[in-house]
Amino acid sequence: MDHHASLIATVAVCFALAAVLGFAAHRVRLPPLVGYLLAGVLVGPFTPGFRADADLAGQLAEMGVILLMFGVGLHFSPADLTAVRGIAVPGALGLITVATLLGTALALAWGWSIGAGVVFGLCLSVASTVVVLRALEERNAVSSTAGRVAIGWLLVEDMVMVLVLVLLPGLAGAAGGKSGDAGSLKDLALSVALTLGQVAGFVVLAIVLGPRVVPNLLKQVARTGSRELFTLAVLGVALGIAYGSAVVFGVSFALGAFFAGVVLNESPFGHRAAAQSLPMQDAFAVLFFVSVGMLFDPTIIIREPGAVLAVLGLVILGKAVAAVVIVMALGYPLGLGLTLGAALARIGEFSFILAGLGASLGVMPAEARDLVIAAALLSITLSSAVYALIDRLQKALPGGGPLQAWGEKTAAALEQRLEAARLRAEAREAEHSLKIQTVLGLFPMFADLDHHAREDLLLLFRPQSAAPGDRVIRIGDKPDAAYFISEGTVQVDVAGREILLSAGDVFGEMALLSGDRRSATVTALDFCQFYALGRRDFLQFLSRHPELRARLSEIAVRRRQMNAAPEG
Repeated sequence: MDHHASLIATVAVCFALAAVLGFAAHRVRLPPLVGYLLAGVLVGPFTPGFRADADLAGQLAEMGVILLMFGVGLHFSPADLTAVRGIAVPGALGLITVATLLGTALALAWGWSIGAGVVFGLCLSVASTVVVLRALEERNAVSSTAGRVAIGWLLVEDMVMVLVLVLLPGLAGAAGGKSGDAGSLKDLALSVALTLGQVAGFVVLAIVLGPRVVPNLLKQVARTGSRELFTLAVLGVALGIAYGSAVVFGVSFALGAFFAGVVLNESPFGHRAAAQSLPMQDAFAVLFFVSVGMLFDPTIIIREPGAVLAVLGLVILGKAVAAVVIVMALGYPLGLGLTLGAALARIGEFSFILAGLGASLGVMPAEARDLVIAAALLSITLSSAVYALIDRLQKALPGGGPLQAWGEKTAAALEQRLEAARLRAEAREAEHSLKIQTVLGLFPMFADLDHHAREDLLLLFRPQSAAPGDRVIRIGDKPDAAYFISEGTVQVDVAGREILLSAGDVFGEMALLSGDRRSATVTALDFCQFYALGRRDFLQFLSRHPELRARLSEIAVRRRQMNAAPEG
């Protein structure tokens, strides 16, 4: 075995250094991700010592982005996006426009071409989805109004960047770089139409077909009772849809993974999928930050300190101020604008991709990519300070003043829409919880099962009904299921005796436990509702929960004794 295998060495060293430096950053009251970024710098190609495989680290980091966006989708429903569209869509487009103009002006001041300036400005216009989400999680603000608006805003930015990445090769020649594949205006128009059609096709397919296929697939896996199989299925759905969306529809991995999470969020498996994929999300997200640090050449700070400060000022100050102005221009309050400004005052993954593409096409000079990465690294490092400054600024504003009162009605309407979406989501969860509580209330034998086992049981149950006089089972039949009565009364005819069973009782389990044919006939006396558990599912579930098998065996023993007792 090669103990210097590139993959093992890269993962081992990156995780070890990230853990040590992340802990050190926490001790000096900095976000742990600062330590992760520094770990990447130390193992990168621009510092002496061990050099991790940058290509492998980048691919592992991409998995982190996929899993993180999948987790976002698990907590974000289409109703949320609809609720914030009035601010997220014009806000994101407005901020992209302003930041691109500022970046272009800065590039022109350095003597770059207009084409280089536009691409450079676009690199600085889009915030890091991964970093913003991590910052919102640390502040417990993902479910807040500002957090949900920020997520919608980021999604719009991501979709715009997908379009830019497709168009840039065709426009490279006109922008002063190498000629792309699309050489005419007609080809460019076709490329734009194809891209928009692919994105629209993927979204429609994900929303229409996804809820019919993915939950049913996971339901079949969950019925096996194997937690590792369920986790593998969740990861397969996330990575499979992300990869398929990129290959077939040309959208980003992150966008595909997000919609995979949205599809699952509308099913009963959302919370379970989120809980079981969280450790993988955290691990690969760390590799994302390490890989960003690996791209950073620290000498750029010494070679071009003025340029680095100018770009950093544009990202932190320019974008934050622009976000505040845009939010207020849309009629929303200053407080929301400040919070969004702090969240969006950084750049990230799409910036690196676009900067690399622009440099490879000759549209931008090579130093532009170094400036973009430097600004990204420093803006991420300073994110806590930016949040602290915004918090102080909000406290310093006079309460009840005109700035504080600005946009209160619009904000109230937005919060009402978000609250309605939240209540609908909670109603679905409450309905699911009610089913579990109903089963537990009717059948105390299931009370000691853990939460996952109860959910597995609900998946295995098949609701059945019977009208008065219907024969549910007949003597001599092969055992096919056990029946748990939720409503109504049945009559059991066995050995010349008539026994009445009602809600909370179970019948048919004796033949399943023994493997013998049915020894009784069961007839519904009124309208009955049952939870039926098929023979295979019944036996597999009992094999995983021997304590439940013991209880049912006790019931069967008492039933046999009662059947054999002489009539009094």
